[in-house]
Amino acid sequence: MSEDFFQAEKKRFIQEFVPGKQVTIAHVIANPNKDICERIGIDNKGAAGIMTITPGEGAIIAADAASKSSNIKVEFVDRFTGALVFSGDVAAVESALINAMHALCDTLGFDSTAITRS
Repeated sequence: MSEDFFQAEKKRFIQEFVPGKQVTIAHVIANPNKDICERIGIDNKGAAGIMTITPGEGAIIAADAASKSSNIKVEFVDRFTGALVFSGDVAAVESALINAMHALCDTLGFDSTAITRS
């Protein structure tokens, strides 16, 4: 091997994870059973909507958009983890999820995920 090979300058790369703006979960639990409602601390109103958003402050924006668009009750918002839970009838929860996704993804440029339902 040539002497240049051993004397070549080594380059170091440092990679950092920088979280982007994204919705990782957008889910409707239609007709949750009583035990689930009790464990997550909500009244059974027909459906629960669950979202997880990064950065966590996005949960505040999603809660605002969801509550202004549908007759839902915001049950839990955590600006540190990005968790959002709301409840209402099935149609209201689905509409709230759609409108929260619109506010985050279409208006603010968050990466989206599919709205799922169980």
